[in-house]
Amino acid sequence: MSFDVAATSYQRFMGRFSEPLADAFVRLADLERGRRALDVGCGPGALTARLAAVVGEGAVAAVDPSEPFVRALHERLPAVDVHRAPAEDLPFSDGDFDAVLAQLVVHFMADPVAGLREMGRVAARDAWVAACVWDHEGGTGPLAAFWQAVHDVDPGAPDESGLAGTREGHLAELFSEAGFTRIDAGALTVEVAFPTFDAWWEPFTLGVGPAGSYVAGLDADGVAAVRESCRARLPDAPFTLTATAWTTRARAGL
Repeated sequence: MSFDVAATSYQRFMGRFSEPLADAFVRLADLERGRRALDVGCGPGALTARLAAVVGEGAVAAVDPSEPFVRALHERLPAVDVHRAPAEDLPFSDGDFDAVLAQLVVHFMADPVAGLREMGRVAARDAWVAACVWDHEGGTGPLAAFWQAVHDVDPGAPDESGLAGTREGHLAELFSEAGFTRIDAGALTVEVAFPTFDAWWEPFTLGVGPAGSYVAGLDADGVAAVRESCRARLPDAPFTLTATAWTTRARAGL
């Protein structure tokens, strides 16, 4: 799945959920000043900014395969050491970091096990390696209402429930396959308020991720049908949605 979209589009689509998630997820790294941290699959920098607030901008590195995201993060946090690179081929030496985190990216890695193994390689011994992925399979992720509405209109449409790590326990299984043994799994839930239905819907038209790609492939009647199906499934505005992400962290090294 390509994310060669404007960073502002991604921020409007997923940032409303990923920003509060980052506030909670960063605490799993147990970081403090004087430590070095790496954000794998950084996107426009929701988690990177939280890491920088804890350890300082100059102590944070980040990677993402999307050039628009790398450029946007460099503009947002110029002291962060940001590179364009996939998780499966990190441009760092063994044991470089005191924490290595991946927020909402494992399910989009070309090879999740290889990506997690690389994260472990660049982590110092006993450093936390952590990842989180939305619960798309269990229906408590932020896009649940959208995909349910899509299936009301188009029952055979592919969704995100089969992606890596999106079912309960699978992220920990991937960590185990990558060679980690001291594994701690859990979940984080965030709440996001929407003043109007349009405030929730409009970002789905920006072409971001599988959901945006699905909408972009519809004709006008198809878009209208999905939109109205979504409206029927959501509460009257204003409304608040909850979204849960599976989390897993493990100590690097044996």
